[in-house]
Amino acid sequence: MPKKLGIRKSVHKKKNSAAPPVSFQPKLSVDRIPMIKKDGRQHSSRFRSTNKRDLQKLPSLLSASSKDQPTLFIQKVRQCCAVFDFTESMTDLKSKEIKRAALHELIEYVAKRKQGLQESFYPEIVNMFAVNLFRTLSPPENPNAADYDPEEDEPTLEAAWPHLQLVYEFFLRVMQSPDFSVPTAKKYIDQKFVLNLLELFDSEDPRERDFLKTSLHRIYGKFLSMRVFIRRSIHHIFLRFIYETERHNGIAELLEILGSIINGFTVPLKEEHTTFLLKVLVPLHKPAGLSVYHSQLSYCIVQFLDKQPELTHDVLSGMLRLWPQLNSTKETLLLNELEEIVDVIDPEDFVKVEDIFFKQFSKCIQSHHFQVAERALYFFNNEYLMSLISDRPSHLIPLIYPALHTASRTHWNRGISSLVYNAMKVLTQIDNDVFMKCAAKQESLDSRRKQLITSRLSKWEKLEELANKNPLAKKVTLHHPKYAVTDNNPNLHGSARTSSVNPGQQSGGVRRKSVLPFDESTAQALQQFEGHQLAQ
Repeated sequence: MPKKLGIRKSVHKKKNSAAPPVSFQPKLSVDRIPMIKKDGRQHSSRFRSTNKRDLQKLPSLLSASSKDQPTLFIQKVRQCCAVFDFTESMTDLKSKEIKRAALHELIEYVAKRKQGLQESFYPEIVNMFAVNLFRTLSPPENPNAADYDPEEDEPTLEAAWPHLQLVYEFFLRVMQSPDFSVPTAKKYIDQKFVLNLLELFDSEDPRERDFLKTSLHRIYGKFLSMRVFIRRSIHHIFLRFIYETERHNGIAELLEILGSIINGFTVPLKEEHTTFLLKVLVPLHKPAGLSVYHSQLSYCIVQFLDKQPELTHDVLSGMLRLWPQLNSTKETLLLNELEEIVDVIDPEDFVKVEDIFFKQFSKCIQSHHFQVAERALYFFNNEYLMSLISDRPSHLIPLIYPALHTASRTHWNRGISSLVYNAMKVLTQIDNDVFMKCAAKQESLDSRRKQLITSRLSKWEKLEELANKNPLAKKVTLHHPKYAVTDNNPNLHGSARTSSVNPGQQSGGVRRKSVLPFDESTAQALQQFEGHQLAQ
């Protein structure tokens, strides 16, 4: 019978009647995982290393005879297949130096030796490249890519970069060599090789992604039969990034490759290319980390519209569907992209998209975030856009004026008010008659709003009179809603703006926003602007 565990009895019993306390055995050592803190900015993505570590220095490749050079070349390439752990900086120093020197000799041999690439070299070179580079990347230290700021945050660097850099340089030297044979290399640089190369774009080291970008671009340029496969593989990475992970380190580099590819497309564009634009590039505006790759994305979209302007309406419609509501940084980026699109669009094509363009443009002018409103008002410095407005002032100025009028009356930022006045001055210079008609129409609308408020107030007064006639009126506290009927604020924006109670007085039954500080200079500037004196 196994011995039962003792249980402590009450302290009020005799001491000798209590069982001894239970003592547990210490945990086994296998259950303990040692935690080692390392520098987070530099680590190795290598989880494996080859058994062969003790390398022997081979004779110099360039000093050998022409007969021995091919054999020695293969030996050095195989020697470079040895992989070392760079997290241990003081181990295998001799072998690491021998491999580094061998890689330098191989690069120099390919650069200087004419007709130095033999058919037997290709499988050895590709195998060495795959052994050194194709690896399982370490988990990201920052899983949320949207929190990464390339201007402030330091990237995580690869500890094995002293060898990886030389391997990349050697591979690029081989592909740039005039002796490089594409038919021979096709046997070894296949679709599986390209897929493994694309997986490395998720590396956190920007230096490696830069070499990968150049390597993939060289493969795309030389292997014509693999171009469709490369494009589709990149499309798959983008779709997975958009709809599944929203985390990938190499989106900017892949878009940069596509920018040069799109530049070589012929007109008219194939259905495959237009589908990629509308189904892949436009949805790339959705992820939160847009700022990391927006410049490359904007360049690709502008390249497409420059080649086929008929797609402008579909592109703008897709962007407006994904327009952010609470992210001012993304709004500013999208406004920059809109201006780039306007710069390349023809006047005939702009007519098709002017309504949806100015609808969103007006919303941005009225934005309470001053950076968004400021960026939208800078559009009035664009001479080409102003020339498009001057072509059809009777239709376009009425689309813009209500937003400018509202911003001039209600925006809290003094700098925005100044930009609004400048924008109105530009519109008066384009067509003063249309501007004055819009101003008169807006004043009429404001007067109607005032009448509506007065009518509501009179109805409340009648209701109060009827309520006071009720005998129970003295026992019930009646609420008195008040409406602001002033010249400076004729607009209705819900119950929050219609209440005009004092800051220290509680308004019963009426919702209101927090009271903002009163700026006398702003109020005076708005009062002086009454009547649109700039138009005179």
